[in-house]
Amino acid sequence: MITDFNINTLVRANIKDLQPYSSARDEYKDASSKEMIFLDANENPFENGVNRYPDPQQHAVKALLSAMKNVETGNILLGNGSDEVLDLLFRAFCEPNVDNVITLPPTYGMYAVLANINAIENRAVLLSDNFQPRVDSILEAADIRSKMLFLCSPNNPTGNSFSMERVEELLQRFNGLVVIDEAYIDFSDAKSWLEKLKNYPNLVITQTLSKAYGLAGIRLGICYASKEIIEILNTIKPPYNVNELSQQKAIERLLQPDEVTQEILKIKEERANLVSNLKTINYVQEIYPSACNFVLVKVDNATKRYDQLIAKGIVIRNRTTQPLCENCLRLTVGTRLENSRLIHVLKEI
Repeated sequence: MITDFNINTLVRANIKDLQPYSSARDEYKDASSKEMIFLDANENPFENGVNRYPDPQQHAVKALLSAMKNVETGNILLGNGSDEVLDLLFRAFCEPNVDNVITLPPTYGMYAVLANINAIENRAVLLSDNFQPRVDSILEAADIRSKMLFLCSPNNPTGNSFSMERVEELLQRFNGLVVIDEAYIDFSDAKSWLEKLKNYPNLVITQTLSKAYGLAGIRLGICYASKEIIEILNTIKPPYNVNELSQQKAIERLLQPDEVTQEILKIKEERANLVSNLKTINYVQEIYPSACNFVLVKVDNATKRYDQLIAKGIVIRNRTTQPLCENCLRLTVGTRLENSRLIHVLKEI
């Protein structure tokens, strides 16, 4: 447990004194009341289901997540996809052309993109050959201007979860925010780091409804962090960053936990079947362990096999240009029919 962490040493000076925009729905919060007449937000008065501005704090969605995850609503921020959440972190804590962040390739590409957009140096420290964080190398790369460390676990594109001991050591020794991207945590047997949120005030966890919940189209990302960090992010987020239709769909899906659980089990079952069948393909040289809804495989010639699959109407990701992923293909776990078709074509080409 960390007790001497002070978020004020990390937040940008201009953000500390920033007065957030106050929307009409921030000033009068009970917009669901049927008894009130709302003439405050210059909305179209004719009811069609979405003529009113959405709840800027998404209270109903947060209440469901709070109950499911055993986390207080004050520790939750929602964004227009996880990418918005990540961008808010950059804007709140990283001074352009001064600060730096640390990423661990091969990893999710948006960390580096957001660093470039925000004029923040990205210090890349390669994972080990077995795709684990190299703690000493990470700490050697860090300095007083290192504001954030990004850990994608389970990792995209490699599919593995990071060692709990290594992550814990980084939480204890890295002097900035440790951002753990858990987009794929629902497919893993490992526990979420949410259980450790109260122990580490420097811990930020991002999750999503895009993967296990099947809601990629509504763009809803989730950030769990200390109340102090969430308050800072709320100061700079756009007032209505999650639209009404997305909130409604999220609520509907969050109220179907049994259905979601069954879909996760089916995906994990199909993942196991896919791995088993991939072992029969003679040019598949290695199948990396996966805790995600995809499998990374090493083949004889990734670009050749990618082009052959495209010609047969199957779209996958060629990851051969990524560090440590030479001649690797990333295969998303599909339905039983889709996976069978994939294996059939892989044997055919």
